[in-house]
Amino acid sequence: MSLPIRLLIVDDHPVVRDGLRGMFTGDPDFEVVGEARDGAEALALAAHSRPDVVLMDLRMPGMDGVTAIGRLVGSGSPAKVLVLTTYDTDADVLPAIEAGATGYLLKDAPREDLVRAVRAAARGEAVLSPSVAGRLMGRLRAPAEEPLSHRELEVLAMVAKGTSNREAAARLFISEATVKTHLLHVYAKLGVNDRAAAVAVAYDRGLLTPGGR
Repeated sequence: MSLPIRLLIVDDHPVVRDGLRGMFTGDPDFEVVGEARDGAEALALAAHSRPDVVLMDLRMPGMDGVTAIGRLVGSGSPAKVLVLTTYDTDADVLPAIEAGATGYLLKDAPREDLVRAVRAAARGEAVLSPSVAGRLMGRLRAPAEEPLSHRELEVLAMVAKGTSNREAAARLFISEATVKTHLLHVYAKLGVNDRAAAVAVAYDRGLLTPGGR
């Protein structure tokens, strides 16, 4: 007879923890070895309770789930992390997967799906909710972002500082028409339609930094 799968439940909401504990405690194939309210507590519990699978929420006060996943994986823990959260945006999904999560499920998943996902995670298999799988596939199929050239970055940095096309042309010793052409290329590569949007996207992607380029 195989040993039960050891579970650590991590969520800042007591009601969620209670519900998950009740779900798995009634099944002899599982053993809940601990509950944590945030990432820091999860790391401490995982160190001595040695779970097979960690059910990890993402957005928690104190240490968040992504940070906890990264530290757990970095510590060499053999535990598999199955994210169980309400959110499926790129800002939540991608960092969690990159940090080392084995799977990603939403809290509205049916009980049968969750139990099946925990079993699969314990075997080291990747488990993704349909919406998350679709989002990741969309990212993989999307065309790669074309990088901005050195001159395009120079023009964009000047635009970010409020420089007009004429002033940028004078400083770079090029024509005003050439500045406009560079900006059109920038808009196309960043997927925007105007100067303000281009600057905002550039800051968001780290192409520009406050006080410099």
